[in-house]
Amino acid sequence: MRQQYETALPPLNYGLLKGKRAAYYTLGCKLNFSETSTVGGDLEAYGVERAEEGECADICVINTCSVTSQADKKGRNLIRQVVRANPGAVVVVTGCYAQLAAQEILAIEGVSIVVGSGRKGEIAQHITELLTAEQNGIEIYRKKEIFTGGEQELQHRFEEGCSRDDRTRHFLKVQDGCNYACSYCTIPKARGRSRNGSIASMVAAAERVVEAGGREIVLTGVNIGDYGRTTGERLEDLVKALDAVEGIERYRISSLEPELISDELIDLVAASKHFMPHWHIPLQSGSDEVLRLMRRRYRRALFTDRIERIVRMMPDAFIGLDVIVGMRGETDDLFEESRSFLRDTPFTRLHLFTYSERKDTDALSIPHIVTPAKKRMRSNLLQELSSQHISAFYQRFCGQSRPVLWESTEHEGYMHGFTDNYIKLAAPFDPTAIAQVVPAYIGTQLPHNEEQCMGTLLKD
Repeated sequence: MRQQYETALPPLNYGLLKGKRAAYYTLGCKLNFSETSTVGGDLEAYGVERAEEGECADICVINTCSVTSQADKKGRNLIRQVVRANPGAVVVVTGCYAQLAAQEILAIEGVSIVVGSGRKGEIAQHITELLTAEQNGIEIYRKKEIFTGGEQELQHRFEEGCSRDDRTRHFLKVQDGCNYACSYCTIPKARGRSRNGSIASMVAAAERVVEAGGREIVLTGVNIGDYGRTTGERLEDLVKALDAVEGIERYRISSLEPELISDELIDLVAASKHFMPHWHIPLQSGSDEVLRLMRRRYRRALFTDRIERIVRMMPDAFIGLDVIVGMRGETDDLFEESRSFLRDTPFTRLHLFTYSERKDTDALSIPHIVTPAKKRMRSNLLQELSSQHISAFYQRFCGQSRPVLWESTEHEGYMHGFTDNYIKLAAPFDPTAIAQVVPAYIGTQLPHNEEQCMGTLLKD
């Protein structure tokens, strides 16, 4: 049984958070990681300390993904694992899965609070409400739903986010939500309408990254190319403003819809010293008929035009493509059409996603269903094609020198870093190179990791 507070709470005592130990768990995209980091910062401001690995925490925050049914399953499994490993903890579940399936999550034993996508900034408040109620003897159960709000509410909320991984890179949230209506996707329901922070606020965030010692920023969002929807600004102007921030060596843009990649944006990145020749573009299918069924806003001709301009302006660019395998309606012939298109496209790597049935999506009305066996076969064929492309890309630069930002993680005597065009290198650990851009010769690919090469530092 679950009940809401029936007695008015006394004034919230945020001091109850001081000294509590919190553990954070994130599933899904880099946008989620940036938001989890912001939640952690909010709690730390009230004295919450980060729990050590393996330590039983007082507070557990789980930021979920819902891009596929498999992501939902991972979320449920993680929640149960966290509850078992942290008996008695306040367990907070947030993110896209929480937005779409709050009641389902509340049914999981041990969950304390569910917070929707647009209300992550309220997590400290809701934890304090629960702790305040317990301190004052108000009879409650450790089940309390926080209303997630609908799409209309989400479109008025932009919560900033910036996270740092264990290296030199920060992920800066510049945009949230999506106005598209792709037939297979639930993200607009989970994230709401497109909205963004102002250029001034993004520049201020980049300056804080500099103060924290960060050297690289990845711009994250749901549909970054739609930047400016709520502020009347443009992505191109954001790029110009960030490019002028002193102290940031590198920027990368995480993902851009092909029809939103303007000639001006390509030219700006090509001419920039700080925006790297690294593109991540969702193609989803190389078949115009499948793109129509998906309700994508472009066709192959436009996609080809954008790729050709990028390659012409930045011939050394790394180009990653998202592709969905086994979409409803993708017959054998349409898949072969897509694979043939990909063979002739100058990409570097494919990010493959198996189509997943999502409740309340229009794709469910498409009659032709691809069997799981065919999905696996098609994924294997495209993975083989991707491996061929990434290997050819790395071999093309073998023996050349490229600038590398070396990261702070040491593993078995080696350090790692990425070239400007996103080739991952390993080299013997050298503390003087950490967080510095030091050029290196690119060696051969490592046999145990096709997406990493040995590097030899070039130092004065």
